[in-house]
Amino acid sequence: MQGVYDISMKLVTWLVKLAPYAVFALVFTTMARLGTDILVNIALYVVVVVAALATHMFVVYPLLLTLVAKRNPIEFFRATRLAITTAFATASSNATLPTTLAVAENNLKLPRGISRFVLTAGSTMNQHGTALFEGVTVLFLAQLYAIDLTAGQQVSIMFICILGGIGTAGIPAGSLPVVAMILAMFGIPAEGLALVLGVDRFLDMCRTTLNVTGDLAVATCVAHDEEHDLHLDEPAPS
Repeated sequence: MQGVYDISMKLVTWLVKLAPYAVFALVFTTMARLGTDILVNIALYVVVVVAALATHMFVVYPLLLTLVAKRNPIEFFRATRLAITTAFATASSNATLPTTLAVAENNLKLPRGISRFVLTAGSTMNQHGTALFEGVTVLFLAQLYAIDLTAGQQVSIMFICILGGIGTAGIPAGSLPVVAMILAMFGIPAEGLALVLGVDRFLDMCRTTLNVTGDLAVATCVAHDEEHDLHLDEPAPS
């Protein structure tokens, strides 16, 4: 077993060292085939992804916090800034989980039982940013290769991305295998992922930030709902 472990680690080390050259070769081949104008399309793709993530984070979540949790969104973002910056730096929901738990209990003052259950489950199941990224990426590559998708196929992609976001590993670039699977399902050339690899690290940091913020927002809503139910169950004073 030790020998197998040593061989595996050696192979992983070689792959890590070769990965930058492999990505460069894939991007070069794709650009040689599609032309340098593809850089403009990639820039627009990044803008669309970031705009979608920002809309979800700064419009949807504040509405959720205001209407459901009865909490000031500005105070929420101020209290969770440590978890947000950690998620952006690590691009991993799993690596950010200890910080997320500490922020929920110490800054947001959420009950320990609720925060640990919701945030632990949410780190792998509640990945809104990942689902958004996967959907936009599949549609971008379909347009890039001039593949017409019907309305039904686009709806199918949306549901598959939602399910894929639930099962995606909370590690950097964990969503790319899911994207490759969806591309194969709809006949879109998987080599188009080479273009995404060049900008994926930044987008991964952004979508992880949204995922972690969503976990904290949902935990805040659940805690408020449980507190409300607890007050309803209390006997009325005589």
